[in-house]
Amino acid sequence: MAEPTIDWDEWTEQATEWLSSYIQVDTVNPPGNEIIACDFLGKILENEGIPFKLYDAGDNRVTLVATLEGDGSRGDSLILLNHTDVVPFEIENWTVDPLGGEIRDGFIWGRGAQDMKGTGIIELVSFLIHKRNNLPLKRDLVFMAVADEEAGSAFGVEFLAREHPELIKCEYVINEGGGGSTEVLGVERDSFNIGVSEKGPLWLKLTVEGTPGHGSVPHSDNAADHLVRAVNKILDWDRPFDITPEVRNYFQAVHEAGILEAEPTDDVLKALAADNPRIDSMTRNSIALTTLRSGVKHNVIPSDAEATLDCRLVPGYDPDVFVDSLTKIIDDPRIQIERVFQSSTPASPMNTELWEIMMREAKNLVEDALILPGVSTGFTDSRVFRREGITAYGFSPFLTGPSEQGRVHGHDERLSVENLHLGMQIMHATVRGICG
Repeated sequence: MAEPTIDWDEWTEQATEWLSSYIQVDTVNPPGNEIIACDFLGKILENEGIPFKLYDAGDNRVTLVATLEGDGSRGDSLILLNHTDVVPFEIENWTVDPLGGEIRDGFIWGRGAQDMKGTGIIELVSFLIHKRNNLPLKRDLVFMAVADEEAGSAFGVEFLAREHPELIKCEYVINEGGGGSTEVLGVERDSFNIGVSEKGPLWLKLTVEGTPGHGSVPHSDNAADHLVRAVNKILDWDRPFDITPEVRNYFQAVHEAGILEAEPTDDVLKALAADNPRIDSMTRNSIALTTLRSGVKHNVIPSDAEATLDCRLVPGYDPDVFVDSLTKIIDDPRIQIERVFQSSTPASPMNTELWEIMMREAKNLVEDALILPGVSTGFTDSRVFRREGITAYGFSPFLTGPSEQGRVHGHDERLSVENLHLGMQIMHATVRGICG
C-alpha cells in the first residue's frame, strides 16, 4: 500500500488549535484532576471513531488508553506515552495567562506547552493519521495519556503497573526525556538527544528536634542551629564523579562531531562540569536544597526544624549507599532522614531498530543533525517501563534553544508553531518506520 500524501500545513493548523485548547485544560498538579484532560482527548478520539478506556486511580486521577490493532508481524506494541498533568506556576512572573493557550508571535503560550502537552498532541496526530488513512500496522499502536508524572507517578504509570500490568507490556515506548537543541556545548549545531537513561530521584526530608525557649536567651539545643549545621555539611560535600557509559558516549559523539576538541577524559569532563551545572549533574549525584522550615515567631527559639532535599542519583547508583554516605557526612544522630520518594532505573539499549529509525527520520528532516544519547537529569515515566525490561526512549522532536528550554517549569513556557510542524513530521515518520 502506497503511503498517503499528508497535508502537514493543515495538520499544523489543527494541532495548534488543539494545543491551545489543551493548555486551557487546568491539570496543575497538585491536585492534577487529569480526568478533564481525558475528557478533552476523549472527545477528539470519539470524533475519529476510536474507542478508548479510562483507568481511574481515585480522586479524578485518570489515565486514557487507546489502541489501534496491528497484525503483530513485527513484534509487540509501541506505546506513545505522554502525561497530562503540569507543574504549578507563579502567575505574577508570567507575561501571559499560564492557562490561556494564547497564540501569538508564532508561539503557543502556556504551562505544559513543552512539558508535555505539545508532545502529547504530536503523538496524537500520528495516531489519528493512521486511523484516518487506514494505514496497515505490523504491531499494535497505543496512545497512552497518563496522570501524575510531575509528582512521582503514583496515580499514573505506577498505578497501571500495579493494578493493570498488562497495559504496560510492550516492546517500545516513546516518551519525553529527550529533544532537539540548536546548540551543543554553546556551539550552534542542530542536534537531537534521544533519552536512554535518567537520574534516579531520591527525595529526602531532614528533621530535628530541640529545646524551645525565649529568643533573648540562646542555648545549645536550638533545632534550627542543628539543621543549619547539617545542611552546611551537605552543601559542602564534594561528591565524587561517576561517569556512566551513556554520558561517556554522549561526549564521545560530541567530540567526534568536532564540537568538543579534547578527548572526553575524566579530567576534561570535570573541567566542563565546573562551568556547567547541567554537565555537573550528568556526571555525579546531585543535591538541591528545596525547602527550609523552622520557627513560629521572631523571638521564639523553635523546638523543631525541617529541610527537604531533591537528590538525583546517577543511573545505577544504590540509594542505600547514598543515604549511608549522607548520614556520615552529617555526623549528627539528632538529624532524622526520611525517604519521601525514590526510584531507580536501568538504561535503554542503543542497538535497537527503533533507535536507528529515530536517527534516520530526524536526519531526513533536519539535515546534518547530530544524534546524541541523552541522559536526563530529571525523571520521567520511562523509568517504570525500563524497570520492567522494556525499551523506552525520550524523544520530543522539537528544536529549541537554551532560552526556550529554560521556560520548561519556568515562566512564559511556550512552543513554536514551527516546532509543532517539524515535530509532527518526525514523530509520524518514526511511528510509521517501526509500525508500518
